[in-house]
Amino acid sequence: MEELKGVLFDIQSYSVHDGPGCRTTIFMKGCFLNCEWCANPESWDVKKQLMYTKSRCKNNTGCTLCLNACKNNGVIIDENNLLKFNREKCNSCDEMDCAKVCYNQALKTCGKEYTVSEVMRIINRDRQFWRGNGGVTFSGGEPFFQKSFFLELLKRCKENYIHNAIETTAFIDTETFLHAMKYIDFAFVDIKHMDREKHREKTGVYNDIILKNIETLVESGWKGRLILRMPVIKDYNDTEENILQIIEFMKRLDLFEINLLPFHRLGDSKWNQLGKKYSYQSEEETPKEKLEYLQNIFLDNDIACYIGHETNF
Repeated sequence: MEELKGVLFDIQSYSVHDGPGCRTTIFMKGCFLNCEWCANPESWDVKKQLMYTKSRCKNNTGCTLCLNACKNNGVIIDENNLLKFNREKCNSCDEMDCAKVCYNQALKTCGKEYTVSEVMRIINRDRQFWRGNGGVTFSGGEPFFQKSFFLELLKRCKENYIHNAIETTAFIDTETFLHAMKYIDFAFVDIKHMDREKHREKTGVYNDIILKNIETLVESGWKGRLILRMPVIKDYNDTEENILQIIEFMKRLDLFEINLLPFHRLGDSKWNQLGKKYSYQSEEETPKEKLEYLQNIFLDNDIACYIGHETNF
């Protein structure tokens, strides 16, 4: 039987912000949401993608290696003698020959296929550095987007007595969600907005199944540690009204921890490299004063609130 394969866009060893202890974080491609502020837009599509960094390109000195290598006519020279890409053709390409010949690394392929065994070899290589309370964190994108591959990795990790953590939107059918969570010890679950229409406005999906999954998980008696997480987006979810609705939801479920993620523009260059327009390219980072203001609302309601990487593991 052929072994399951999945597509990853990064593997980070020695991660200390994605769960308890020192960890290996597995970043899986594919996501059900399209958040307008996303810092990892290369994670949306499960397919391999071409990323282009114009500042590295030597086309202005006469280099045409990528143009000659492309069999898809996806690389073109426009009327101003500038290098351009037909993204529709690039997105349908599996070979990415143009990136293979780009010695200046202006072109690169995002996404690499791995078997379950190949990922497990990397995990087992890293585990000597985790110390007592470390382990593996599955992130993305959304791990559930490649659910069969993801579930097999979870099972293999548990068979090897590895602590499993997840960073997830929880946007998946409840049966699959609860089944996977049996193998998970620690979870960051995102709440973007409590209002379903507002949630869909900026993410592309309603939040009904997300809230249902959080509630069902708590009611199931799951023994792991759950921390809700909210990216703080100006004039979207940073209102007192939304915060109080989150608090009401948490109180009803006896949840008492949340992590506020300040907005940043670190993903701006990635949007450009993918040929996408970034709606938040002019937005400033979340002010410290705003984060502390929101934090105090949670604290005043007896909910532990961590800002950024200050989560208490």
